[in-house]
Amino acid sequence: MNDSVAVSDNKILSENDYSLFSQLVNMNHEQLVFCSRPEVGLKAIVAIHDTTLGPALGGVRMWKYSSENQAIRDALRLSRGMTYKAAISGLNFGGGKAVIIGDSRTDKTEAMFRAFGKFIEGLAGRYLTAEDVGMTEREMSWIYSETKYVTGIPKSLGGSGDPSPVTAYGVYMGMKAAAKKAYGSDSLSNKRIAIQGAGSVATYLARYLAKENAKLFITDIFEEKANHLARETGAEVVSPDEIYTLDLHIFSPCALGSVINDDTISHISCDIIAGGANNILDDEKKHSLELQNRGILFAPDYVINAGGIINISSEMQGYNEKLAMEKTSQIYDTLLNVFEYSENHNLTPVEASNILAEERIKSVGSIKTIYSSESNFSNRQGEIYRR
Repeated sequence: MNDSVAVSDNKILSENDYSLFSQLVNMNHEQLVFCSRPEVGLKAIVAIHDTTLGPALGGVRMWKYSSENQAIRDALRLSRGMTYKAAISGLNFGGGKAVIIGDSRTDKTEAMFRAFGKFIEGLAGRYLTAEDVGMTEREMSWIYSETKYVTGIPKSLGGSGDPSPVTAYGVYMGMKAAAKKAYGSDSLSNKRIAIQGAGSVATYLARYLAKENAKLFITDIFEEKANHLARETGAEVVSPDEIYTLDLHIFSPCALGSVINDDTISHISCDIIAGGANNILDDEKKHSLELQNRGILFAPDYVINAGGIINISSEMQGYNEKLAMEKTSQIYDTLLNVFEYSENHNLTPVEASNILAEERIKSVGSIKTIYSSESNFSNRQGEIYRR
């Protein structure tokens, strides 16, 4: 039997070239969707990881990826992280993520995002999108004009608005929990803390830390953003490369992922890594173990940065900012539980948090066999989207 397959342009490819399904199987994804409207510049990818607990919820980010493969990898990793984030935070949502390939500083148009919204509408509620890196409330409003399956829309439209302040608050509370574990006190006063990135989450986080009299260092690939944040918070600006060589108490990645990798990990000198970025570790298993062996406490990113998803999920019941902040403050206790489980079972914090998240998914998933005339999501759908 011939192990090759014909494609529409008459080329013959070996089945070994078809690696996408292998990636989906390896990471337990349900669906990968490609969205193309070249006339408006839209090249987007939607990854749906797991819908056991509910519809997949996760932001859409816009980034100038170096390759389409890099964009796919980002979508797959981020969507998986959202599944675990929702599960360990006690939310009834699955994990999804979307990426739009393009320069968020120059390529945005209303037509692009309305086209993206139409694709999201076509998924019929399997994926709920929200704001992420490179996006603002303006773009979410454009998406909302074409689909009801969007959260994090402006407060003027009945949504919760920009989730960054709540995400930052969760990172701050998680950082204090990590300090409690490492030092016996959750005070961050006089702690040397480096924030990688000067975007929305980093800005709100820096403000919290400045109020607690932490000694701050800031870097960003856009130097003017770092300088602006430093002037506001009294931080010291360092170069993107220098951030890895500082002698710190806490290193807080708040930009893109994979910053702890084979090239950087040996240069890092700190007690704690706790940041708002997703997928901070390039190789989750390898680098989490290496950090533990070096005595560096790592706060699993999908636990500590869950404030955003907690905030936008609260829209489903009618947004209440106070309740969203109260639930986000529980990240402090969730992380302490992860650290305790890690220590008691001789695991890395990443392994511990994965197990705790998977146990909830398995537990709730086990009741899916109980007959119901209508699914939970079908019952909620009318309430969630009756605007």
